[in-house]
Amino acid sequence: MTKTRHERLAIAAMYTGLGLTVIATIVPYLDRATTHLLADHIRAGYPTYSQTRVDSAVTTYLVVLSAIGAFGVVSWLGTAWAVKAGKRWARPAAAVMFVLGTSVGLTGLLTKDTSGETGLPPALGWAGIAPCLAGLLAVALLWRRPRPA
Repeated sequence: MTKTRHERLAIAAMYTGLGLTVIATIVPYLDRATTHLLADHIRAGYPTYSQTRVDSAVTTYLVVLSAIGAFGVVSWLGTAWAVKAGKRWARPAAAVMFVLGTSVGLTGLLTKDTSGETGLPPALGWAGIAPCLAGLLAVALLWRRPRPA
């Protein structure tokens, strides 16, 4: 089955989004091992927390962000497969995944916790938004009407 140029480009955008999702999932682990941005952010928002409690909060964030990343990977792979296979439901599924992914990304970026600060430091929040840009491109390409021949 021959794919249109837009479908091929959309699939490429989906694989880019997959790569960005993997990177966004790994970044908090790299942060934990190097810069401690998340731990410092938690410590600044909750200065009375002991180091053990800060470490526990960081671990909780890592578990949650890993689960979100795993769901994102499965979503990218499933949606790319559906487009490749020419499934009729691929375009609406891609749009739904884009809305869900963007909602999760914006939640991580913008939601304030009880300290009054965002739950995630801005750098990690923006890392969660990066895959959404690829999703926007993929959805736009999938819903674009082909040019008449």
